[in-house]
Amino acid sequence: MSKDLREFARSTQVRLIAGFLLLVFIVGDGLIFIIYGTGAGLAGLICLVGALLPVLLVVFFLWVAERVVEKQD
Repeated sequence: MSKDLREFARSTQVRLIAGFLLLVFIVGDGLIFIIYGTGAGLAGLICLVGALLPVLLVVFFLWVAERVVEKQD
């Protein structure tokens, strides 16, 4: 078993981000749905997806830039 600390750190960060997103979407929007009803739950989901979209676009463009730079080296 190899001890690659960078790979461990990367996998830990991915798991933390995935856990945070699951908590926000499932627990947060679930509470909105339970307390305020279907319409508010759907509106909350639309707002969460709308807020997540620019973040995902930035991450995607940074990932593409990293691949381009690695390919040129």
